[in-house]
Amino acid sequence: MGSLIREFRRRKPIDRMIAEAEGGGHVPALRRSMGLWQLTLLGISSVVGTGIFFVLGTTVPKAGPGVVLSFGLAAVVAGLGALCYVELAGVIPVAGSTYSYAYAALGEGIAYLVAWCLILEYGVAVSTVAVSWGQYLNEVTSSLFGVALPDAISQPPGAGGYVNIPALVVVLLCSLLLARGTRESAAVNAVMVCVKIGVLVFFVAVALTAFSTDNFTDLTPHGIGGVTVAASGVFFSYVGFDAVSTASEEVRDPRRTIPLALLFTLLAVTTLYVAVAVAAVGAQPADRFGEQADAGQAVLAEILREVTGTGWPALLLSAGAVISIFSVVLVTLFGQTRILFSMARDGLVPEVFRRVDRKRHTPVGNTWIVGAGVGLLAAFVPLQHLADLTSMGTLIAFLAVAAAVIALRRIAPDAPRPFRVPLYPVVPMLSMASCLYLAYLLPGLTWTLFVFWLLLAAGLYLGFGRRHSRLRPGADESEAEGSVTIAGEVMSPTGPSDAAPPHA
Repeated sequence: MGSLIREFRRRKPIDRMIAEAEGGGHVPALRRSMGLWQLTLLGISSVVGTGIFFVLGTTVPKAGPGVVLSFGLAAVVAGLGALCYVELAGVIPVAGSTYSYAYAALGEGIAYLVAWCLILEYGVAVSTVAVSWGQYLNEVTSSLFGVALPDAISQPPGAGGYVNIPALVVVLLCSLLLARGTRESAAVNAVMVCVKIGVLVFFVAVALTAFSTDNFTDLTPHGIGGVTVAASGVFFSYVGFDAVSTASEEVRDPRRTIPLALLFTLLAVTTLYVAVAVAAVGAQPADRFGEQADAGQAVLAEILREVTGTGWPALLLSAGAVISIFSVVLVTLFGQTRILFSMARDGLVPEVFRRVDRKRHTPVGNTWIVGAGVGLLAAFVPLQHLADLTSMGTLIAFLAVAAAVIALRRIAPDAPRPFRVPLYPVVPMLSMASCLYLAYLLPGLTWTLFVFWLLLAAGLYLGFGRRHSRLRPGADESEAEGSVTIAGEVMSPTGPSDAAPPHA
């Protein structure tokens, strides 16, 4: 039992992580091909997805016009987490995001569980978003050409379909693009981000022509409780900006670029979301949102149709949703493959996930395995009960990041920190408290499924991860290069020493 606890608590030194990221030793390096502009667009792309296109229909009935405050509250929670991410991205500029930060600060076992929270977040998010792609695509093709795929092959199981072919297709297309190279993927993503931001700005401009202050007379009809409950649902729309830090090994000057990209992403997304919420609520009474959602209508598209009296603005919005979904699938798949890449480099998942193609400088096998798994999930599995798991996975990841900031301030106080969390330790502690509160508001079924997922992850760690970890005693010299830190002790591959813990 003592040996298992030591394995669970062993930490990976920061200098070893950075050396591996630069291609030191036996580990192949990814190509640094992205700058600040491309990375910021990648972050915006990962956040601005279908959430903003449908979330108002489910949250306005809970909060009324106060949903604008819900977006602000969710932004505060995301912002507290972002400040913690910014500090850690400067200290540990490597792929793996929260997983790598937890490995350096909290230990191998916690890092492994956090990684599976991220895999849950990304996998369910991609599948849920991909399911919607066929529905929006059908709406566009029906309006333009009068042609639509039958429900049997374009709707998810449980909603009139048997297999969702468009969902599988969009995942495989994104996998193909990612396998070709990060530079190519980033270029395509930049174009798609500009398109979907343009569509949302167009919505705001049109909706504001029908703006009425009367719609804000009773700002919180269900009290502050309604605003906070809606915030837990709105938070789904902020999921994904942590994907920025998964690209650390493919970014030029990561210690500067990653923190700036995270801050720019959150600022741009919050501004856009609040503008959309204010324009939408100002354009129609709050009680209309629930009616439209219950009727299966796209709320933003219906607002445009009623404001203009024509169908083409709604068609434009649906086309923007098609592009938005594609870009979200692309970026989220990217993040999931990089988490698995980092885990494989540490020996915690099979070797195939870390093999980098010599020509493309991308983990091609990893990409196709993830794409196939997520595509099949989106095509065949009913996901209506799993969407909240995305928010749960993200909240737990934010919790771990805030804890890692506190731990690394103690473990490595002299490590380079281009950015420091202000008002330390108040901000990390507030981040942890707010994440726990929003998680508490999620349904009981979500908690049950999440606990089951963690138990599954723990079984995988006990059966495979700890036995193949590159930090295990007795690992090959090429694998165990460098020291291993366990709760403040320094470990060689063969055992502990009395040396003081190193600073990165």
